[in-house]
Amino acid sequence: MIFDTHAHYTDEQFEDRDILLPQIHKEGVSEIITCGTDIKSSIKSIELSKKYPFVYAAVGFHPEELTRIDVDIPALKNLITERVVAIGEIGLDYYWNKENKEKQKDGFIRQILLAKELGLPVIVHDREAHGDTLEILKEYKPKGVLHCFSGSTEMAKEIIKLGMYIGVGGVVTFKNAKNLPEVIENIPLDRILLETDAPYLAPVPFRSKRNDSSLIPYIAEKIGDIKGISKEQVLKITKENAYRLFFEK
Repeated sequence: MIFDTHAHYTDEQFEDRDILLPQIHKEGVSEIITCGTDIKSSIKSIELSKKYPFVYAAVGFHPEELTRIDVDIPALKNLITERVVAIGEIGLDYYWNKENKEKQKDGFIRQILLAKELGLPVIVHDREAHGDTLEILKEYKPKGVLHCFSGSTEMAKEIIKLGMYIGVGGVVTFKNAKNLPEVIENIPLDRILLETDAPYLAPVPFRSKRNDSSLIPYIAEKIGDIKGISKEQVLKITKENAYRLFFEK
């Protein structure tokens, strides 16, 4: 029942990925989307998806990468295969670098336009860039998900109005999760996707350890507590949501 809509299994922390992935699949992880952050990691994500039928790939340029490279749309377009289900991870990050905002916005928009051309959803990174992220999404109206959501309830409702989804991961279990529990309380479950961002952001009680998709039930349990429903219901509904976004044409 576990659909992890955002992970990074090409990360160097997963040197044991060929042992780990079959193991967690047997334990109930039915689907994983592993995301690229540049051409190299996008190619590796596709290779991984070809090796394991339950793994799918997203390809894109992460905003942090745009401090050292430029978005190469033709190269991205050449990567598209049936194993690629989204353009991502793309977006804006003003936490690490505020000096290249215009370059980030340009790269974000160009990748959105590619996704729309290809009929693919986007997986959006937004860190301390809520205003610009929302403005661009409102203008270009892609289908997709706002990964690792950290905005307000009002912003979440605006995202949902656009037909997009809210990605929720291990942060919801943290004591310092700020307004995320309130956001979840005030948005419909049929607009929430579960994710890990593995190997990062492991949920409590594994915080600070390496994250992987098998830990998603801890996230589902917390959401279930907030919504007053079972963990199993959360896993079922969010998996249906993921299928609707990534697999329905």
